[in-house]
Amino acid sequence: MEFTQDEEPNVEKPIVIAAMQDMGNVGSIVVNFINDSLRTKIFRIARTLNPTYVVDRGGYIDLPNESWEYKYTEDLIIFGGGKGQPQGNSEINALCQDVIDIAKKYSAKFIYTLGGFHTNRVLDNNPKTYITTTSMELTKQMKGLNVETTPQKSIITGFNGLILGFAKKNGIHGIGMYGELNEPEIPQYRAAISIIKTLEKLTYRKLGDTSQLEAMAQEIERKFKY
Repeated sequence: MEFTQDEEPNVEKPIVIAAMQDMGNVGSIVVNFINDSLRTKIFRIARTLNPTYVVDRGGYIDLPNESWEYKYTEDLIIFGGGKGQPQGNSEINALCQDVIDIAKKYSAKFIYTLGGFHTNRVLDNNPKTYITTTSMELTKQMKGLNVETTPQKSIITGFNGLILGFAKKNGIHGIGMYGELNEPEIPQYRAAISIIKTLEKLTYRKLGDTSQLEAMAQEIERKFKY
């Protein structure tokens, strides 16, 4: 991975929200929504040096621009969004470590990550968001805020799981929020809305009007008739 930084964000003890594209594009939908809603500013970029695919333009190929941005506003640092995530463990680990290094540099106390939670439960357009944390003590505190914890043991792969492990290793509180979805291959805007509402509850701040996401959810439902 290659990291470049052109400015120092004016933040003090920020909350870090870090998530990459995953099932149902949930991580990217939420991160992109927050960045658009809060008009965050770029201060750092992570680029992969080893692309995982090429783009055929019809007779010739281009290399993809695989990069992910760090943005900030007031007391928030936002990382990720965009398209995809590195496929190799070494690059995902490098990204996780860089997020941790940035969190430490600016004295962040909390890292939030988020993604999809695949379930067969009938959702009726009202998916739940489940949380898991980096300690039993923190989970007990979260239960007092009337949020639901993940219902069973499981393995969380990819950046949106590993970043919690890196946070735990480095003594930073971490919370993962995973919105229910039935169809991982289809953009899941309702899962994203559920996560945004949960994130607002846990951070005590308004992240923006989700009516456009609601409209996009309805369009997806009309298109796929589910």
